[in-house]
Amino acid sequence: MMKPKLVAKYLDLISKTEPKWHRAGNQHIKGSPFTTKVTAEGRKRSQITIGHSSEVSLDVHEKDVKCLNASIVAPSGLEEPCFIKKRQDGSFGISFTPREEGEHLVHVKKLGNNVAGSPFKINVLAKDIGNASKVKVTGNGLKEGKTQTENQFILHTSDAGFGGINFSVEGRSAAELKCEDKDGVIICSYKPAEPGYYVINVKFADHHIPGSPFTVKVTGPGSNIIRETIKKKIDQAPTVDIGQEASLIFRLPGTNAFDMAAKVTNPTGVTDDAVITDMEDCLYGVYFTPKEPGIHTISVRCKDIHIPGSPFQFTVGTNTNFGAHKVHAGGLGLERGGANEPSEFNLYTREAGPGILGISVEGKSRAEINVKDVSPGMYSVIYKVSEPGEYRVGIKFNDEPIPDSPFKVYMLPEVGDARKIELGHIPDAGLQVNKPIAFTIQMNGAKGLIDGKVVSPSGTEDDCFVSPIDEDSWALRFIPHENGIHQIHLRHNGTHIPQSPFRIVIGHDDADPAAVQASGNGLKEIKSGVKTDFLINTCNAGAGQLAVTIDGPSKVSMDCTEVAEGYKVRYTPLAPGDYFITVKYNGYHIVGSPFKVPCTGTAVAEPGSHETSSVVVETVTKQSKHKGDQLPRFRSNPAKITSKGPGLKKAITHKMNSFQINCQDAEDFSELHSMPSDVIDFAQSLHSVIDRKTLEDIKKEKSKH
Repeated sequence: MMKPKLVAKYLDLISKTEPKWHRAGNQHIKGSPFTTKVTAEGRKRSQITIGHSSEVSLDVHEKDVKCLNASIVAPSGLEEPCFIKKRQDGSFGISFTPREEGEHLVHVKKLGNNVAGSPFKINVLAKDIGNASKVKVTGNGLKEGKTQTENQFILHTSDAGFGGINFSVEGRSAAELKCEDKDGVIICSYKPAEPGYYVINVKFADHHIPGSPFTVKVTGPGSNIIRETIKKKIDQAPTVDIGQEASLIFRLPGTNAFDMAAKVTNPTGVTDDAVITDMEDCLYGVYFTPKEPGIHTISVRCKDIHIPGSPFQFTVGTNTNFGAHKVHAGGLGLERGGANEPSEFNLYTREAGPGILGISVEGKSRAEINVKDVSPGMYSVIYKVSEPGEYRVGIKFNDEPIPDSPFKVYMLPEVGDARKIELGHIPDAGLQVNKPIAFTIQMNGAKGLIDGKVVSPSGTEDDCFVSPIDEDSWALRFIPHENGIHQIHLRHNGTHIPQSPFRIVIGHDDADPAAVQASGNGLKEIKSGVKTDFLINTCNAGAGQLAVTIDGPSKVSMDCTEVAEGYKVRYTPLAPGDYFITVKYNGYHIVGSPFKVPCTGTAVAEPGSHETSSVVVETVTKQSKHKGDQLPRFRSNPAKITSKGPGLKKAITHKMNSFQINCQDAEDFSELHSMPSDVIDFAQSLHSVIDRKTLEDIKKEKSKH
């Protein structure tokens, strides 16, 4: 029997095509029956989750919850992270979803060590365990639906124990979803825009409720959405080896070469300025010569703000980690545009390997789409629509969506007063936290109402105070409360003015996603039902917003705890398959994100097609505490380095073993002259870092000054 999801796709497909017969005289023609691959082109998925977990108080005598983490171990040995929080009465408690009956152990640790009393014992009763089979459904929303209407159904979970609700709808349009929990009675609704067959998944405690997934026929008028798609074959970008010049070429319309800067960080963490050239027509080239293999990070900034897509990952040598998750898109054309005007964005495919690139634009009018080759692995996409309104730009690579796709783009009307309005001069520097900031708005004859809002780096939204100054100008004022990049949204009669939202830097924006690194077993290979973790190193990356999202065949129990080097993320996958871990810092992907992590083992929960779990943390500034991290990293010619000594032939335990590395002919160590004497002392104590005489000469020269 075909699954409901496949039935819906098949019915949707045959409803749009005419029957084609492959028989002649009641006999199969050559090749019949034909095997056809049916894809879900144009189908969209919406998802919403409501947490409904058990909360237990713990006798923990700690003042701060930031450095605490907790995990719960079930009788079967299943271990999952659980959130620990401070309750209103001042005590500490945990929230978790009970899956088994019996005694559970809760481990609460501070900086890796059990706190007093840990592990705590909790007894879970049978009635507390989430049982999807006991969820009752009422309402017609799971039987039939109407377009442009909130189709409602009600879930009764009061007798089903503890568990979260996961509600998703997949079909010809992205449906608006709502869920409201009223003491175990959950009112759900979905509002599709297009008629057709939809698949509705409803899970409780990570298991399908009776009848799920549901196949629902939605009738009614459509939204007259027009979709245009273009495909392009992408070849493998040439491999760049050590000593060869590497380049990254991109277009950034509306920018000035004087505002551009680029840096390259090699795999060992050394950052150098890269050569950036102006190739005219807003085309820029970044060039560098790698001296070691591995993943390099290219940071490109315009007015000290990372351009869309930056930081870029650039692999020197052989790359085997291919796929759609390595394609990144960015540019103004994925944020806003204008009717009958070209909108443009860049596509970076170098790390994804060869494949078929698919780009679709859907909205109120048909789009003209063109893809131009800029350089191997970099493409410029230009499209134009004729009607204003909201559009969706979808990007797929080998039939898989790339990160952050689809993108919502609002197109301004071709004519109108909103286009006349201009924002006054915006200072490039000197704006400070908690001090009022004011700009003038020149109406240039436009009539109507102005409103605005400011989105801070943490995502907090605040209204701007907008008031008229005279007949042709207004004043916009707000008070920023955070350092970093703020976005100012400015609208005229409900329509964004050109270039809205504006981006400005408040204070010193030291949050650098290019300096953030992720590592650990949780990013390599994992096993279903087994807790794993990975470290996100934010040392020298400044303070910012860290967002971690895990997509895969199951939801995961996860938490994020502050540690000395940054933040540790722990999670437990519940079903085998591929998981994609997205790590963003202040809204930018870090290098390597999303990470593709294969999971083996047997399912603990019912797998789904796409489940999402996420956590967001406001980070603090971290500095490396290891003195050795201050040592310069030397770039040398390995062919001129020699080594000798007994420590390279035989080693004796509990005794000093030594050998010498002679680097004198390999490099000019002028970098050491700028280092503090205590750092040179530390290097000298290593005995084999560098020739001791060179260090002594430098110390003597420093003492003279």
